[in-house]
Amino acid sequence: MMQRICLYALWALLAYFSGSGVCLAASERPNIIVILSDDMGFSDIGCYGGETETPNLDRLARNGLRFTQFYNTGRCCPTRASLLTGLYPHQAGIGHMMQDKGLVGYQGNLNTRCLTIAEALRPAGYSTYMAGKWHVTRHIDPDGPKFNWPLQRGFDRFYGTIHGAGSFFDPNSLTRDNTQISPYADPEYQPEEYYYTDAISDHAVRFINEHQQGNAEKPFFLYMAYTAAHWPMHALEKDIAKYKGRFDAGYDELRRERLERVRQLGLIDADWKMTERTDDWSKVRNLAWELRCMEVYAAMIDNMDQGIGRVIDTLEKNGELDNTLILFMQDNGGCAEPLGRNVKQLQTRADKPTLAPMAADELQFQMIPSQSRDGYPVLQGPGVMPGAADTYIAYGRGWANVSNTPFREFKHWVHEGGIATPLIAHWPAGIEEKNALRDEPAHLIDIMATCVDVAKADYPQQKNGQKLHALEGLSLQPVFAGKSLDRDAIYWEHEGHRAIRVGDWKLVSKFKQDWELYNMQADRTETNNLAGQHPDRVAELSAQWQTWAERADVLPLRPGWRNSGKQHQKSPAKPKNKQNK
Repeated sequence: MMQRICLYALWALLAYFSGSGVCLAASERPNIIVILSDDMGFSDIGCYGGETETPNLDRLARNGLRFTQFYNTGRCCPTRASLLTGLYPHQAGIGHMMQDKGLVGYQGNLNTRCLTIAEALRPAGYSTYMAGKWHVTRHIDPDGPKFNWPLQRGFDRFYGTIHGAGSFFDPNSLTRDNTQISPYADPEYQPEEYYYTDAISDHAVRFINEHQQGNAEKPFFLYMAYTAAHWPMHALEKDIAKYKGRFDAGYDELRRERLERVRQLGLIDADWKMTERTDDWSKVRNLAWELRCMEVYAAMIDNMDQGIGRVIDTLEKNGELDNTLILFMQDNGGCAEPLGRNVKQLQTRADKPTLAPMAADELQFQMIPSQSRDGYPVLQGPGVMPGAADTYIAYGRGWANVSNTPFREFKHWVHEGGIATPLIAHWPAGIEEKNALRDEPAHLIDIMATCVDVAKADYPQQKNGQKLHALEGLSLQPVFAGKSLDRDAIYWEHEGHRAIRVGDWKLVSKFKQDWELYNMQADRTETNNLAGQHPDRVAELSAQWQTWAERADVLPLRPGWRNSGKQHQKSPAKPKNKQNK
């Protein structure tokens, strides 16, 4: 009798600890690292066909899985909202960017009907860390509301930017935990030369090491959100030098070379046609400048990969690499935005600073700074060689077309060039196959579901009395094991561009244009529109999209999204010494 009582007590104790999550041994559940890069195309990294040297991402792919049909939302803010919450972006309140449109799906803030991955994993005993770009709140002022800042949304530690873009040498809204800081008056981090991509990587390494020193008994979740390779084209000269001459062949030849590589890698079908080029290399006027733009772009990716290598090394040194699930993906396709490229008046760099230098403790509030810290005016336009802190230029549509090889369109659109992303999954203790491909269509909404699944965490129905949206995504664990997902459809909407994918069929349209229909198995490059041949399928899929749009807070669609609505809070031009408040 006593033995039976003891056995019941043991079962009850195990059930309690298992249910609480907190007391499960770290070894039973993996650490999780989610890495997100910014404004990169499907074929930019080496293991997806690119010219840039990415040995560390290639290593993860070689010892893990590469997904060939993984999707994002086509834009930075919505992607971050979906990734963090496992919902479609409108359901999380960020159907567009960081403006309040006065509609439930377009508030420019994560709402209270969603959880972040950190909020879901922390109650299950995970320590939660973030380094990099947040960009899911319109409140960026250091003295303004912070209810949607990382520490208020489940993260234990944070180093990064609240806003979405800025100088890599002097990023705006740079924040440690809840305090905005200047990188040049930061007592905790003073590298020989400050570069934001390095800072993100270095803080990720720091968080892992500090976790192992103080919380090694717990698993951790780390979200690394790089701003590479988003404009401006800023990079370190040592990284730029590696790519001198690498892109001299121009758009057409490089696209042909990439097409051949992605075919050889098995990432696309050999029968799919190449999409039409957008720009003619023979008509480029300022050749040296155009080449420099792509050389800097490659250097930005290269530096990010170096930082990922330092993270991998840190995991190895701490004996944690095998039981860490690492997921790498991108927030949208290559960016064709012409920022800084159409300035008509030729600008030249002065021989010496012409403006007063900024104080070391002065906070940077401008997305496009008017000057560098040392007093040089920031320059834009053709002929201004990008790379340095006093330049601010995007790499242009022609190179974005190369980045998205072999697909159509760019960031903003929901044709494949805007929404197709690599996904690398590395987890030696949990994924048996190595150097394998997965063709199962999947989406960012699946990342939260996967994290909850592998962490053995619970996703509650409500929080603080507020009913939560049910997760839209599916765990990718079955796909890791070579199985399929039981999914009805994947949906998109951004700036009126719409799409739905059901099985091998994709229905897609640009804003106010007719629906186009493609068979993804036969024609994922979207070169053969079958809408006229299958009107019944168009009607069926468009009705299914409409039902989803009504359910997921997508409607109403209307023009003017880019310029209407209340912008994020603006800060005074140059307030000083706020980091100590």
